[in-house]
Amino acid sequence: MANAKFVKTGLVSAAFATASPALAAPAPIPVADSGDTGWILAASALVLLMTLPGLALFYGGLVRVKNVLSVILQCASVAAVASLLWVLVGYTLAFGPVSDGWIGGSSALMLNNLGTVREGTAIPESAFALFQMTFAVITPALMVGAWVERARFAWVLGFCALWLLVVYAPVAHWIWGGGWLASQFGTLDFAGGLVVHTTAGVSAVVIAVLLGPRDGFPQKPMLPHAPTLTIIGAALLWVGWFGFNGGSALGANDNAASAILSTHIAACAAALTWLLAERIALGKPTSVGWATGAIAGLAAITPAAVFVSPAAAILFGALSALVCYGAIQQMKQRFKIDDSLDVFAVHGVGGLLGTLLLGVFISTKLGGTGYFGEATMASQLTAQAVGIGAVVVWSAVGTAVIALMVSIVFPMRVPSEDEIEGLDMASHGERAWDMD
Repeated sequence: MANAKFVKTGLVSAAFATASPALAAPAPIPVADSGDTGWILAASALVLLMTLPGLALFYGGLVRVKNVLSVILQCASVAAVASLLWVLVGYTLAFGPVSDGWIGGSSALMLNNLGTVREGTAIPESAFALFQMTFAVITPALMVGAWVERARFAWVLGFCALWLLVVYAPVAHWIWGGGWLASQFGTLDFAGGLVVHTTAGVSAVVIAVLLGPRDGFPQKPMLPHAPTLTIIGAALLWVGWFGFNGGSALGANDNAASAILSTHIAACAAALTWLLAERIALGKPTSVGWATGAIAGLAAITPAAVFVSPAAAILFGALSALVCYGAIQQMKQRFKIDDSLDVFAVHGVGGLLGTLLLGVFISTKLGGTGYFGEATMASQLTAQAVGIGAVVVWSAVGTAVIALMVSIVFPMRVPSEDEIEGLDMASHGERAWDMD
């Protein structure tokens, strides 16, 4: 009877609203769901953990001992710059009102005029802005791995600040903010295969070419000084990735659980496949190989985590390990490009691979969630390819222009004597480890 009374009351209210708009009840104010909000806040903390300290430790362990502090400081400082810029103008450029599909409107400058609930979600827009801030933090920080041991600190901060606004924010708008790639072509990227990994990876290799190789590359061995730090950093990145992909569901729901499951098993498959590749090629599996393989698998599953089956996620991981392993060899041996910590070969190639595979494995015949609207495998692959082409070109051209502009004020590279001494002492007057 209670249900009948509720229905009847609803019909009466509807009749009044139809007969006389003046008597209509005011539209209900959207109310955020506490469970979804709590999960997004926790996911934001997990994604920030990926940069601080995850990525900082991962990269810090991979460089020589005389440069470890400089790398960690760059990651930390880029995180601070990106956070402030996101509040000032980055968020509104990426997620402000859609006008022409290329860049967001200016209504949310300084995070003003945020909605009670972000449209299309059940969370406050402030929580959404916070979550997206953590993505804006880690993406430029990923590029640090390309220029370690030779880039000038002031140039790094100036470049990353402009890059966030000129490259990252527009691409985020095109795909996640209702912009032209998503609305006109139907390009899919669940959690950052294009927006994060492709932009950072492509930009990283452009900077590596502009800077030139480190002194002694490739003849002189430049071995990681602390693989222990690297594997700890990779483990933190792995755990943080649960928030990265799971939080992108924007709610505590089945999509979040599915994304986390796919994320974990893709990383497992990639790490083990990389160890196998090392065993065959080098005779011994390594801890750095395990860490690098895991990151490759995580990058590859990111664009597709919620769209594909667990079986497909295993395949994503295994394929990403093989493809990214080969990409590292080609970059260093064939092209002689000193992308020092393999940002393009791991993040860029992994993200691009996952973005393309998504167009195939989203098919229900392969266990995926199915194509949206009238899309087919051919049309979705086309949409993914268009997205890849646009993001690659925009990232490469934008990066080159910004890097050269900033270099007019701050030279890109430190003097050769500073590089030989190490940036920890030459640029910051500190040592990572005092053994005296």
